[in-house]
Amino acid sequence: MISMMQAGLGSTAPADDDVLTGEAVALDVKPASYILRAAGTIIDFVLSLVVMLGCFLLVAYTGAGLDEAASRILLVLIPVFGMVVLPTTVELATRGRSVGKLAVGARIVRDDGGAIGFRHALIRALVGVIEIYFTLGAVAALTGLLNHRSKRLGDLLAGTYSQLVRVPAPQPLALYLPPHLIGWAQTADVARLPDRLSRRIAQFVRQAPGLTPAARAGLSTELAREAAPYVSPLPPVDAETFLVAVAILRRERDARGLALERRRLERLDPVLDALPHGFPDR
Repeated sequence: MISMMQAGLGSTAPADDDVLTGEAVALDVKPASYILRAAGTIIDFVLSLVVMLGCFLLVAYTGAGLDEAASRILLVLIPVFGMVVLPTTVELATRGRSVGKLAVGARIVRDDGGAIGFRHALIRALVGVIEIYFTLGAVAALTGLLNHRSKRLGDLLAGTYSQLVRVPAPQPLALYLPPHLIGWAQTADVARLPDRLSRRIAQFVRQAPGLTPAARAGLSTELAREAAPYVSPLPPVDAETFLVAVAILRRERDARGLALERRRLERLDPVLDALPHGFPDR
């Protein structure tokens, strides 16, 4: 098992689904799925039609005295308001949210994870007139199927995507070190793991009971190979037990480091909060 874990180093480069900031830092975020995007778009589409229909009915009942030129102007302005002005204003005012996105728990953000601006919202709305209203969503549906983040054409042109913001709250997971590894844990050197690898190990340990035996064994072996270069010596155990032991050691050492830093800050509090020497306490 030791030789298996030592063979082949996994790549820790960012994956295609990672969101990179301007400092090339990978953010642990998840794009909304194709089904959720479609559901949110349908809700927004229906609501915009309701708004436009309401505006037409309002003009029909209250604008009997309008001349023909004014009526034609309103017939143009109402669709422009419902298809462009309204979605642009809503997304800009809510920082990427809308009724449909609120319903599915999503938000429109830039490709680097930041909040969208007026330019992004306007491009999405203008392109949406063609790909959602004129083609009844056919272009948006086709483009979303061909994109790994389910982006529609407006997202591709604006440099945005739909980020899933409604995620389940993490549940605490009790991990215990096997008795036969207690001696190894006292002398083992476990270096700091790359953030992405550490997240993958934590996710595997949490979800392992729900995986099939074949998937569980294959994924644990792959993760153990990537984590092996950061651990010395390697314990003579199976891959999954090795990952649990590494997760426990890193958690305990990180907790001790945070506790030590907190104690140091507490010792500095009297100095940081005190007034300069000779300064009157008013």
